Amino acid sequence: MRLLGIPCVVDRMLQQAVSRVLMLQYEQIFSGYSYGFRPQRNAHQALGKALGYINTGYQNIVDIDLKAFFDEVDHTLLLQILYRHIKCPATLCLIRRWLRVPICINGKLIKRRKGVPQGSPLSPLLSNVMLHELDMEMTRRGLRFVRYADDFSIYCKSEKEARTIGNSVYLYLKDKLKLPINRQKSGIRRPLEFSILGYSLVSSYQKGSRNKYQFVAEKKRWETLKKNIKEITRKTAPMSLDVRMQKLKEVCRGWINYFKHANILGKLKDLDGWVRNRIRYCIWHDWYRALARS
Repeated sequence: MRLLGIPCVVDRMLQQAVSRVLMLQYEQIFSGYSYGFRPQRNAHQALGKALGYINTGYQNIVDIDLKAFFDEVDHTLLLQILYRHIKCPATLCLIRRWLRVPICINGKLIKRRKGVPQGSPLSPLLSNVMLHELDMEMTRRGLRFVRYADDFSIYCKSEKEARTIGNSVYLYLKDKLKLPINRQKSGIRRPLEFSILGYSLVSSYQKGSRNKYQFVAEKKRWETLKKNIKEITRKTAPMSLDVRMQKLKEVCRGWINYFKHANILGKLKDLDGWVRNRIRYCIWHDWYRALARS
């Protein structure tokens, strides 16, 4: 469960205006290894960079999971970081008031002294501003890394190097940025144990591709797709066949567009037969129901 902050229409409009102005300034200083919530950048670029590191020999991966990042950002520290580039008192006052808006939990308004409200137009930019400090630290050390919002990983040659870097980055997050990490989900990974943005890695069995890897979709992503298809093709769902087909196209098109860089052709062929059988059953059920009405 995450704490959501859904602004009203006026606040949403003002936050979007502030975000657009600040984005122009911060885009000039943000790291080239940051891909989340930025114009002209996307998850596929982050995936390509990560795979490039792995296939050039950086196969000991420091995988760090930030614990409830959006709920743990320290307001005082964030405002201090913003002040370095924003000298307008009115803008800083607005941002501070948006950050400090009380949140309703179990019917009671609770004061906030940390956390960036998820659901607002400004929160993606504020998260990038906070983690830009981490980007600069890793760049200063000459590390190879990829960051997409609060998901980031560091790529090393040896396990010893990865452990040293992982411990130092952990201390930097804890002491400097006051951000806790999820120790259970963080660790040193080899490519076959590693997943990033819904993609997993398997060995590439092409000739001459020793110690090379390729992307596949995570198992739970396939399960989510099948669950969505089952919901759409459920015989008791109150929708016509045309609506079913339209929804089915939207779900499948969106899923395939996101996982198009993975090796999914074989599994898609297997899934195709299963989907066709469910559609035939829906056609038969709709026909039988129409016949019963007449």
